[in-house]
Amino acid sequence: MAAPKLTFLPQVKQLSPRVMRVLGLNPGHMTLQGTNTYIVGTGSKRVLIDTGEPNIPEYISLLKETLANLKASLEHVLITHWHYDHTGGVKEVQSINPNDPPLFSKFPRREPEASTAESDYSPVQYNYLSDGDVLETEGATLRVIYTPGHTDDHISLYLEEEGAIFSGDCILGEGTAVFEDLKEYMDSLQKLKTFKPKLIYPGHGPVLNDAMGAIEEYITHRMSREKQILDALTTSPRALTSMGIVKIIYKDVPEALWPMAENNVKLHLEKLRKENKIVIEARPGADDLHWKAVPSKI
Repeated sequence: MAAPKLTFLPQVKQLSPRVMRVLGLNPGHMTLQGTNTYIVGTGSKRVLIDTGEPNIPEYISLLKETLANLKASLEHVLITHWHYDHTGGVKEVQSINPNDPPLFSKFPRREPEASTAESDYSPVQYNYLSDGDVLETEGATLRVIYTPGHTDDHISLYLEEEGAIFSGDCILGEGTAVFEDLKEYMDSLQKLKTFKPKLIYPGHGPVLNDAMGAIEEYITHRMSREKQILDALTTSPRALTSMGIVKIIYKDVPEALWPMAENNVKLHLEKLRKENKIVIEARPGADDLHWKAVPSKI
C-alpha cells in the first residue's frame, strides 16, 4: 500500500554506472511517484526494464531524450509482469525505432485465457522467459528470477555486476505490495533472500540500499498483518467481514486504499481458513462472508 508521504524522485536519474531510472510520469495511489523504468547497460545498445502506462507521450519523449543523451538505443525490453502500468507503453516504445525495434520479453501467464487480458495492454509479440535465464548486454548481466505472488507471471531480475535486484512490484521502495497469492508471495520473498542482494531497484519508489533488511521487513510485515487479523477476529464479540477487518487494522491508511487492503485481507483469511484457525459463520442471504476465530484448545 502507498506510503502517506512520498520521497521526491527526479524524472531521470543515473543510479549507477550501468543503471538509469526514467519515471513513467504516472503518479497515483498504487503507482506512488510513478512506474520506475530502468535503462540498463553501458554500451550503445541497452536494456529497458518495464514501459510505464499507455498514452503518456511525455514519458516516451523523456525516454527518447534520455537515450539520445546516452547515445544509445534499445536492444531488449524486459517486462516484470503484465499489469498495465508496466506493459502499457510497449507499443510506443516499439515505435521509437521502428526500423530496428527491440526484442520484448516476459514470463508467460499460467492460464490460456489470461493472454486476452495481457494482449489488451501488450500489442507486441513476446519472447517468453524461463526462471534462471541469463540475459547480457554490454556492461550488465541480468538473471531472471521467477517471483510469483503479486501476479502469476511476475519476475525479478538479478544484476550480477552490482549484486542488485530489480524487484518489479514484489518489493516497493515505499509502503508494501499487494498480491494475488499469499503463499507464493511469501515463497518469492524467501527466494529473493537467497541471492543476498546488496540493493533493490523497485518498480515504484526510491532505491532500497539495505536489500536484505527490506526483504526481512516485508516478511515480518505480512506475518504481523496475519496476527492482527487473527487478533481482530479473536477479540471481536461478533463475526467480521473482510472490510470490517480492514476498518480495524488499516484505520490509519487512506480510505481510497481500503479496497486493495481488503483484497490482501481476503487472501490472509483464506490462508487462515486452510490452517483451520478461522471459520465462516453461516448467514443465509448475507452479501459478504462473515468470519470468526476458532477457539483455541487449552
